[in-house]
Amino acid sequence: MRATRIIGLAIAALLIGSGGAVAQSQATGWNPATFKKPSDAELKRRLTREQYAVTQQEGTEQPYHNAYWDNHAAGIYVDVVSGEPLFSSLDKYDSRTGWPSFTRPLEPANLQTKDDHRLAEDRTEVRSAHGDSHLGHVFDDGPPPTGKRYCMNSAALRFIPVARLEAEGYGKYLALFKKGGDR
Repeated sequence: MRATRIIGLAIAALLIGSGGAVAQSQATGWNPATFKKPSDAELKRRLTREQYAVTQQEGTEQPYHNAYWDNHAAGIYVDVVSGEPLFSSLDKYDSRTGWPSFTRPLEPANLQTKDDHRLAEDRTEVRSAHGDSHLGHVFDDGPPPTGKRYCMNSAALRFIPVARLEAEGYGKYLALFKKGGDR
């Protein structure tokens, strides 16, 4: 069990350090005017098997065995396919579900929701607006101030630490992490 945990942490560190596979250049940040979703063949080539299964086939990764469920670093989370900004670490909390959970989106316009009736309970699916990636689900059992729990799959996200925001084209979010930032 301990060896499995160590291997899992090592893999998570590699993913966080490398940013995983992304379909949009890291140096450019997010530009909705120039983003064009890659073909299915290109996505299969660029994404890991798990990233593809989650984002393109509406899969769900295992709880507690994913890169970001217990990530406590400051930064933002973007769509692994498009690079569009989705969530901030400032809104992340431990929902005790084993998946990264957030109280609200960083950029609400970058999310779309739709009814999901695939399981016994009705749920609300969350997708990225431009990349059309399946991200996870949103529930009404979260903490204040929103009462929402955006329960996301790590495989659908790429984490960008505060120290890398400017270099990767997301410098406009630096102000959030300065003392007294508007969040």
